[in-house]
Amino acid sequence: MGAALVKGQNGAVDVARVLVSVRTEAEVDVSALLVTDAGRVRSDADFVFFNQPSAPGVSLGKGTQGALSVSLSDLPVDIAQVRAVLTLDDPAQTFGGVAPPVATVADAAGNVLYEYRIEGLGSESVVIALELYRRQGGWKVRAVGQGYAGGFAALVTDHGVSVDEPDVESSSAIRAAPEASARLTPATDVFTVPGEAQLSFDKRAQLDLRKRQVAKVLIDKDAFGIRARVVLVIDKTGSMHRQYRDQVVHRVVQRMIPVATQLDDDGTLEAYLYARSFVKLPDITVEHGEEWARTYLHLTGTHAGIDYDALGARNEELPIMRDIIDSLRPGGRPTLVLFFTDGGFAKKREIAAVMRSASLLPAFWQFVGLGRANYGLLRTLDELSDRAVDNAGFFALDDIDQVDDAQLYARLLGEFPDWLRAARNADILR
Repeated sequence: MGAALVKGQNGAVDVARVLVSVRTEAEVDVSALLVTDAGRVRSDADFVFFNQPSAPGVSLGKGTQGALSVSLSDLPVDIAQVRAVLTLDDPAQTFGGVAPPVATVADAAGNVLYEYRIEGLGSESVVIALELYRRQGGWKVRAVGQGYAGGFAALVTDHGVSVDEPDVESSSAIRAAPEASARLTPATDVFTVPGEAQLSFDKRAQLDLRKRQVAKVLIDKDAFGIRARVVLVIDKTGSMHRQYRDQVVHRVVQRMIPVATQLDDDGTLEAYLYARSFVKLPDITVEHGEEWARTYLHLTGTHAGIDYDALGARNEELPIMRDIIDSLRPGGRPTLVLFFTDGGFAKKREIAAVMRSASLLPAFWQFVGLGRANYGLLRTLDELSDRAVDNAGFFALDDIDQVDDAQLYARLLGEFPDWLRAARNADILR
């Protein structure tokens, strides 16, 4: 027996070909969605079901209740994830009325690598069971277990697939198309990452409430299920002294973690501190968020081998911005940059030029002003001319502790889905 996965957990896939199958007492159709980093199919060739049993790198076995053969090396380079979908053959039936299905991932010889018992389902008749996804040049599997009360049509339309009839609940009436408008109605509306199990009950409850607020924003903006890299940048200049002294930036980190759990494959936040120069810090994970903040959020001194005084006490945004831009690739995965600062952007012309050139790359920059300051250039980013798409937003928070989670995430994520659509239309995202 292979390793047992729990919801949200992932594992490395070190073989070239895998077989994804399901054991269940119900009659189930298995299908697959091959999606880009933007979470959508490119065309009808990326949707595998019984009427279209193959796609580049993926084939559906004949005569089986559900067996997807996936050749990872044969998947197109712009396919970031393969999502295995289970649909009950009888649309009147629900997964809550049968024993939990078990999804397995095996190698070409049939040796089971991973098993995932999909528990907690209720009124759903369709569920994303597993997700194979690229990560740092390799492949991983993630136990998703995401059910959809809206049924098969709601699921596939969210991935860029259109439905011939508005009330259809069967894969036989599906055809793929790049534009679709149906609303996503997930029954289980948050993603979970493994580190949550290490949190105390109270902290896990608070995290869950925040995740639901993040998910609500994404659902309302038709962006739930999108996978994106999330980068957190925090100002470390001397004028931020009060924000560090009062641990405001510590609380910022805690409130940004739920965003990563709903967008990033592994639920992690990439992190930077900057002043005149910058430092890239270890990624922030759910279970170590508070420890990370105590270890790395400082203005002066040497901590964890980092000389904070050497970073300077005044701000210079161009080096950190260019470093992030250098990590982006045309057509790559979407990136959301959460940039917290108290302002003072002095090189306005140069920064404006950088943002114009960066508009051709797959990143949206959400700047957030902390404290009461003169933000100058940041206030005009939405009106910046000569960009391929609007790739930046800004809002100021005089006191972030006075803003509740619903308001914070609505402002933080309100423009990101609009950018995703504009970037797709401009072929910045594929």
